[in-house]
Amino acid sequence: RIIKTVVKTFKYFFGLRFEVKGLENFKVEGPAIIVSNHQSILDMMGLMEVLPDDCVQVGKKELMYAGTVGLIIYLGGVIFINRKSTTSAKMVMAEVAKTMATENVKVWVYPEGTRNCTGDLLPFKKGAFHLAVQAQVPVIPVVYSSFTTFYNPKKNLFTSGKIKVEVLAPIETKGLTSDDVSDLTDRCFHTMRETLFRLSGRPS
Repeated sequence: RIIKTVVKTFKYFFGLRFEVKGLENFKVEGPAIIVSNHQSILDMMGLMEVLPDDCVQVGKKELMYAGTVGLIIYLGGVIFINRKSTTSAKMVMAEVAKTMATENVKVWVYPEGTRNCTGDLLPFKKGAFHLAVQAQVPVIPVVYSSFTTFYNPKKNLFTSGKIKVEVLAPIETKGLTSDDVSDLTDRCFHTMRETLFRLSGRPS
């Protein structure tokens, strides 16, 4: 909560405004998997606008060594996964499933697997959706509008701007099995992609 309060003040220095909708969709009983698109480090400020109190994130292990950002993420209770080791990642996710149930927490995952500031989505990795089905908990999609109109690191472009954030309705997984993971992943991808285009004011 301390980190959340501090990071939220950064938006004033960067000239960013956030328009948030759908926070009521976080009010589900019990654990859940939250999935969102991931564009840049600016997501951290958007994250703090909506992050539920009973939520932890999953991130790649390399972020632990990212200086101040790594320290903030570590203190924030992020669960780190070694993406280079399939066995390690599966073991961590299995433990995450147990922790979700015993501690009644939500887990935030970036299914694209890396930052992507193209204005579109990368194909989703299935880990978060396997976890949701394994734990039989709902998936809650969160979508940030595209940053491309005011932020482009390749062109050294950064100006003030407005970011729209929308929390979508939960997608239930009760009764689903591992055979349904691909369909669940595709459904979430297409729903989030349509929302991304709508929030960003571009045709789908």
